[in-house]
Amino acid sequence: MTKAGTTVAADPSPPALRLPRRRGVELALIVVAVLLSVYGYCAVGLAHSGTVPPGAARYGAGLGVLALLAHCAVRFRAPYADPLLLPIAVLLNGLGLVLIYRLDLETPHDQAAPAQLNWSTLGVALFIAAVVRLRDHRVLQRYAYVSVAGALGLLALPILFPAVNGSRIWIRLAGFSLQPGEFAKVLLAVFFASYLAANRNALAYSGRRVWRFHRLQLPTGRILGPIVTIWLLSVGVLVLERDLGTSLLFFGLFVILLYVATGRTGWIAVGLLLAVVGAVAVGRLEPHVHSRVADWLHPFASIEAGQGPNQLAQALFSFAAGGVLGTGLGLGHSILIGFAAKSDFILATAGEELGLAGLSAIFLLYALLVERGYRAGLALRDPFGRLLAIGLASILALQVFVIAGGVTGLIPLTGMAMPFLAQGGSSVITNWIIVALLIRISDSARGQYDGRRAP
Repeated sequence: MTKAGTTVAADPSPPALRLPRRRGVELALIVVAVLLSVYGYCAVGLAHSGTVPPGAARYGAGLGVLALLAHCAVRFRAPYADPLLLPIAVLLNGLGLVLIYRLDLETPHDQAAPAQLNWSTLGVALFIAAVVRLRDHRVLQRYAYVSVAGALGLLALPILFPAVNGSRIWIRLAGFSLQPGEFAKVLLAVFFASYLAANRNALAYSGRRVWRFHRLQLPTGRILGPIVTIWLLSVGVLVLERDLGTSLLFFGLFVILLYVATGRTGWIAVGLLLAVVGAVAVGRLEPHVHSRVADWLHPFASIEAGQGPNQLAQALFSFAAGGVLGTGLGLGHSILIGFAAKSDFILATAGEELGLAGLSAIFLLYALLVERGYRAGLALRDPFGRLLAIGLASILALQVFVIAGGVTGLIPLTGMAMPFLAQGGSSVITNWIIVALLIRISDSARGQYDGRRAP
């Protein structure tokens, strides 16, 4: 612009915002996680036999290579991702391998650690594939109905196979076992997030108010009907299979995402009421569940009857023996729990040998993993990504609550696997996929504010 013979230059555009990528922080934390895992592996061997286990170097190298490959995938394909997600997953997975190896020393005829390491390798490989191939999480929204069809098929498949420990949740063929419900969790989270994101306005602002409950407004059946039908089908199948833990998880996931999508607190009250009614009904009508409720109400009844401690009582003894600082890795007796010591009750081994301090640290790791997932979801602008991140993080949170609550006697015990810690190939693979999706979402959340990234 020219005024009185003077040319005034236009104001320069503001410089592009440059966010730190923090991949160096992630690499340093991964190194710490691997070293802590190797230290635990060596501590178990020293406590058990007085020598460092001969496979310590191979274990450390294998875990380190897997973690480094995962880090490289994140560094080059998701450079803005949260730097805490991957190190926490590596540390929890490494600690789980240590605890399973420690219990293997008490059961030479039943070695689970080598198979768990193989499953972990496959989980990391799928993690890398998801981070590399899935460049935008919004692509998953296109496959909402494919996801729900796959989830229902996976949930119904174990009905064709014999029950294991009172539940039909396994597929066993030629010595190979798989738990399809673990993979169905992610597929249902994708469907719930996609459907609720597409209909969030109708769910929040249409429908009729419930009599005398002015804050609760029920949407029309045309909007709410499909998602309620899918939820009821999934929970109904799980009830037939006696998989009450996963049923509770799906119910909690449905209520949480419905609340996040609508912003109405009335759904929380309705969810709690239905949960209580359903728990009372199933606890009285289903013998398998009724026995677990009885054990929860009277955990020492078998001791008083002269039959010895049951699994829950033995787990409580393990927590008590651990005290504040624990007995030390390799020096506990949680193997007395029996056949589920490496799966449902592996938290009892951590509580006994790491004590209240170690158990609190594990819970803090889980809490931090969930919090970073929630943070990534809340930072996103698109509703689908927000709901998907919150749903995936809620799956981890609900699993930890249900399992830890059951093992410590807070709630009746349900058969589920502690994320990353417990024995189970299906579980560890699913958890690595969840972390991969959270990393992809967190990369999108932070990258949208960086001026160097093309829109």
